[in-house]
Parts: sequence; C-alpha cells; structure tokens
Amino acid sequence: MFENQNVLIIGAGRQGLALARYLASQGAHVTLNDRRNDSALQSARNALADLPIRWVSGGHPLSLLDACDLVCPSGGVPLTLPLVQEAIRRGIPLSNDSQIFLQAAPCRVIGITGSAGKTTTTTLTGRIAQAGWKQGRVWVGGNIGNPLIADVDAMQAEDLAVMELSSFQLEIMRHSPQVAAVLNITPNHLDRHGTMQAYTAAKAHILRHQTPQDTAVLNREEPGAWGLAELVCGRLVTFGVGKPPEGSLASWLTPKGWLAFQGADGSQKRLLPRQVIQLRGEHNLRNCLAAAAIALSAGLPAEAVRQGIEGFSGVPHRLELVRRHRGVAWYNDSIATAPERAMAAIRSFEEPIVLLAGGRDKNLPWEDFAALVRQRVDHVITFGEAADLIADAIGEGAPRPYTLHRCATLEEAVQQAAAVAEAGDVVLLSPGGTSFDAFRDFAERGEKFRAWVQALP
Repeated sequence: MFENQNVLIIGAGRQGLALARYLASQGAHVTLNDRRNDSALQSARNALADLPIRWVSGGHPLSLLDACDLVCPSGGVPLTLPLVQEAIRRGIPLSNDSQIFLQAAPCRVIGITGSAGKTTTTTLTGRIAQAGWKQGRVWVGGNIGNPLIADVDAMQAEDLAVMELSSFQLEIMRHSPQVAAVLNITPNHLDRHGTMQAYTAAKAHILRHQTPQDTAVLNREEPGAWGLAELVCGRLVTFGVGKPPEGSLASWLTPKGWLAFQGADGSQKRLLPRQVIQLRGEHNLRNCLAAAAIALSAGLPAEAVRQGIEGFSGVPHRLELVRRHRGVAWYNDSIATAPERAMAAIRSFEEPIVLLAGGRDKNLPWEDFAALVRQRVDHVITFGEAADLIADAIGEGAPRPYTLHRCATLEEAVQQAAAVAEAGDVVLLSPGGTSFDAFRDFAERGEKFRAWVQALP
C-alpha cells in the first residue's frame, strides 16, 4: 500500500517514531519532521538509525510538501499548523498511526474514547480480554503505552486488539474499530479544538465509519456520549448505573449492588458484586460498567469480567495513593487535566480534602468546579500558570474553603499542603489543568509529586 510513496510524518514522539518504522518497512520513502533541533532529537534519531529516513528539524518548511503523497501529523500536532493547512490546501491526504493501524490490523479491534476514564477503561478491558480471550493474543495500546502500529506485523487474525483513542487522533480518522465505545463527552481540549461542537465531531469519528456488522457501546446516562446514538449503524450496547430499557443490551448496577448485563431477551447475568471493586469513586464504577459492556459485546465470557476487574487497584496518576504520613493520605491524580476530571476526584472522598489545583488552563469553564470546591473542600492550594484563574473562580467569603493559598510551583504547593493538613485529611493533587507549564506531561508531574511527598519529614 505504501511502497514508493513519499510520506511526511510531523512529530518525532512515540507515535511518529513507531509509524516511521512501520512505513519504512513497507517500502515508503519517509521524511520525519520536528520543530526541535538536532541535539534534542538525538535519541529519536538513534532509535531509527537502521532505517533510510530523512530528517528535517528546527521548523516546518512548506517545501516538505513538494512531491509528498501523504502527510501524517502526530497526535500532539495541531491541524492549524501552517504545514498541515498547506497540505490540506494542496489536496494531500492526511492520516496517522491509529488510522493506518486500523487499515492494516488483521484482527478484531476494540476502540475506546471519552473525555475522562478512557485509560482506566481501556486497561480494565485489556485485563478482561487477557483473562477470557483464549483463541489468540491480546494487544493493548494506542493512546496509552505502545502505539499499536509497532506491533501490527506480529498480529494474527485470531488476536484481539484494545486501543485507547484520543480526540487528537480521531479528528482526521476515516476508519472506525469494529467495537467502538464512547464513555462521555464533556468540556476538554478546547484550546485545541476551539468549540465543543468541533471537539464532539472529532470524538464522533470513532462511530462514523463503522459498518452494520459493527458494535457501538455508549453511556446512556451521559448526554454527550448518548447524543451520538444517531450515528450508530450496527448493534448498540449501552452502560449506566440505572436499570436499562427493556429489550436493550446493557450493563447496569442492580438494587442489590451487583454489576449485571441485560440480554435482548430481558435475561439478567450477574457479573460481580460492587464491593469487590477496589477503585474509588462513582466515575470508576461507571468505568467498570463500561468495560463489562465492551467486553461482553466483543464476545468475551462473563466470568472474565470479574477476573479482570477484581484485584485491580488502578492506573498510575489516577487517584493513586502515594503515602500515608502523620495520619494524612496523599493522593496523586495528576491525570486530571480538566475541571470535570478534578470534580470526579473530589466526589470520590468523604474525608476532609486539601486540594492542589493548577497547571495550564485549556480554555475550559471552571464555574461548576468552583461551586463543588465551595461545598466539599476544606483547603485549596493553587499553583502554576492557572493559579490566579482558579483562585479567582473559587473566590473568597464562602464558608468553604477555609483557606485559599496561591503558590508559584507544585513543589511549593506540596509544602503548603503539609503545613495545613491534619490527621484524617486527604491531600489530593487533582489539578484540573495540564502539566505543560512546568512538566513534560502529566506523568512527569505525578512522578515529581510522588517524590516530593515521599521526601516529607
């Protein structure tokens, strides 16, 4: 398919490097372009030193498009980049590692997207699949872990792939997985997409290119996800806490506290009791219900659902307990890069909360977050670029929070939290903003937080 094609890949991160290796192996003439300079790209260049790849660094000259057959922007590259806009103007097709993987994958693919919970749900679904998919190997990746294009040549027809898909990947995709799940669509990444309409349209691509033989899994209780139901052209499976409509395929929580699955004939299959779920919060209950619905719709056995969920304590940087110190529990929720995600974390605790919020804003609304903070949080410490924005949204004069501190850095915020927290409190890093004002990504921010907390005397 790609032999002798001239392919330009923009962005030499993990997605771009994996795609470059794959396309070169298919006989394409690959150019890798990145705005970073040669010294910053040395490790990336070393990783592909065995391949005949042309490198262009330090900028994005439009001349790269001359004689170009295909342009592949990596997920972190905005489509507003002049180089991408010029490719569109010239009629050069766009693709990316996820779309090329879907085109090449010999096996069935489950794709999962959402504004929140997709990494946890993808991980849970992968665990369920590994417990119950006996006919072949299970591959888990995409927006988390390894780009699946790196493994596609090793995949067999009897395997199963589970992939997380972000709006950045989906916005240019014209292929959909055979099983496509949308967990929720709430305000996020508006700094990239501009409007909720554009953001929702990007997410919708996970369903838009399915066939009547495919399956869509939607959250029937979340308006953003359920609003895409009109796009479903194949089988529809839903998930939610409340009892589903009769005759529908759906997971739900029974009045007696069991996660269950309803068949089209109205039959009820109990999967596992809620009390065996180790993950905190109502949002994680919904993640488990989603994973159950996805797994069963993909043909996995019911007993594998319990095997995959039971004993799972979470993904790093997602309500991760870092330390109990002097009676205070410190939690790392660095993945919360939008106010909605921080709100879900706050609702997961009954204990008094000392909240660390900040980072870089994504042009998202903070009013609902501020209202919840005034109801549930005892102490707030803001940090980073968005410190003043968040503090101003919360305001002063309400009964809560009792104190509101502003810090320049997360490290200072940790020290301030240690000063105000009392035995029985929870200190919660759930920033609501991205990490890019001070860190490479949310994982580095979470790792630094862990280290600073562990160093507390």
